[in-house]
Parts: sequence; C-alpha cells; structure tokens
Amino acid sequence: MSRHAKPDAPIYITMGEPAGVGPEVAMLAFDALKGRVGNHPLRLVGDPDVFRVCGKIDLGCVIPVAEQAERKAGTPDPANNAAVIASIDKCVRAAMHGEIAAMVTAPISKAVLMRGGFPYSGHTEYLAHLTGAPRAIMMLAAPALRVVPLTIHTPLSEVPKLISTDAIIEAGEIILQSLVRDFAVKKPRLAVAGLNPHAGESGTLGGEDHDIIMPAVNALRMKGHTVAGPLPADTMFHGEARARYDAALCMYHDQALIPIKTLAFWEAVNVTLGLPIVRTSPDHGTALDIAGKGKADPRSMIAAIELAAQMADARG
Repeated sequence: MSRHAKPDAPIYITMGEPAGVGPEVAMLAFDALKGRVGNHPLRLVGDPDVFRVCGKIDLGCVIPVAEQAERKAGTPDPANNAAVIASIDKCVRAAMHGEIAAMVTAPISKAVLMRGGFPYSGHTEYLAHLTGAPRAIMMLAAPALRVVPLTIHTPLSEVPKLISTDAIIEAGEIILQSLVRDFAVKKPRLAVAGLNPHAGESGTLGGEDHDIIMPAVNALRMKGHTVAGPLPADTMFHGEARARYDAALCMYHDQALIPIKTLAFWEAVNVTLGLPIVRTSPDHGTALDIAGKGKADPRSMIAAIELAAQMADARG
C-alpha cells in the first residue's frame, strides 16, 4: 500500500538507458521547466556521471544510485543494467513511501536489459511487480485523445487469441477508475473499438466483435458505466467522434497508437494505469541513432512531467 505524498512533494525522473537520449531529454526538460512544475520540484535519478557527460547540471538536483554506469552515446552496454534498474527501484520505493508525488521514466532498452537477464518485457510489467499491482495497463494520453491497447507487443496473428470478455471488462474498469482518480473526469465515458473491419459487420467479417467484445461492453454498462462499442475503428478517431468519449480501449497496438501519434506525436505521454503510484513516460524510445548529437527533442518528456504533476494533484 502506497502512502499519500505531500502537495509539494518532488517528482523523480529516471535517467533511462545511459546510451540513449533519455538522460539528455531529462536534463533538457528539467531546464525548460526550470526545475519545477507547480508545487513540485524536479529531481533526476541515476548515476550523476551520466548526467554530467550530457551537459551542465546542478548535481544537487540529482538523486544518485549506488551502481555506476558509463555513457557511450549510441552504444548500449548490459554492464549499465544494474544502474538503470536501480534508478527505477529508487523511484518506486520513494513513491510507495509517499516521499515523492510521481515518477517519470526515461526510455530504457528492453533488449539490452533482457540480454542481461532482466525477466520483464518493459517498464509496465516491472512496475506492476514492484508495486504489487494485480494488473498494469498502458495508456497513451494527449490533450486530443487517450487510448489503451488491450494487447501490446503482440504479433497481429496472435491478437484474436488473447482477446477475452473478462480481459476487456477488467481493462475497462481500470481505465474508468483512472479517468476519475487521475484525470478528474467526474462521469467518464469509454469507447471500445471493434477488432474486425466495421466491427464485424454483424458477424460477416468475423465473430469476435459480437461474441467477445459486445458481452464485455454490456457487462460494463450493467455496472453503471457509460460505454460505447464495439465501434468501427476507422470512424472513431475523427474530431466529432472523439468528443463523445474520454478514452478509447483498442484491441491491438497499432489500432491505438496510429491515431494518437498522428494527432499528437510530441504531446503523447505513456501512462501506467492500475498502479498505486503515478508513473508517466515520454512516448518514444531510446533513439540511439541521435543520442549525443544534440538532436534530442524534450517535448514528450516535458509533457510527461507536466501530466505526472497533474495526475498527482488530481489524486490529492
């Protein structure tokens, strides 16, 4: 069980993969926000030497970890994994003890971590483990749209096997609860996308929409929630359609991420729902190809920090 943080508690930002743009965008965002969002001072978490190599930094704003890392821009090294994981661990412990308002994670290299024996497929799964959350869900949030993919990094051929009525109900309830708690939406409205073209066209284009998705939508409605669906995905993301809901539950990765990245590439924020703590992240990867070249863009990191503050304040 996490403890409530004070209204002026800091927000911690991890360094992420030392070889990527994570430390750079963390520092650029810190500078752009002048080290503070609202009542929340910002702190960078990781090996101070990694941040120092990236540019000028007040080391008083860095929370160090015991493990060391070496930054070789563009060339990740599994030897840095301990420091990467330690920065995440430190933030989670602080958040669970109510010492910080929220944590913002810079991008990590899942492949490098897993080569070093890390047993989790990404931040979301690891944070669920650390916090004891029964299920954590990835939301991409921007002012224009909030989307949740029911299945994430799954081959498209495997998606139908992983969709179930129970999974949709569980995800829907987590999203609706988060809209109230984290986004201050008093009467949340959820849109649920169909799986097949035209949401199955009355079963002629696939039976999953009628047999699996519709029962989940009905079950959520029976619990008193405002839920629409299954909706044809090709007509649910234009402006008039988006005005009818507060978040969309999609069936697979690209169905959710293509519309939000088209509408708000630099404003989209990765939010983990279902945790007892607030965690956000920029919606981009390590970008090893531009690391250390002065090309890193901090806009998504800035948006992630600002949203983390808003969510923390909404939770009170």
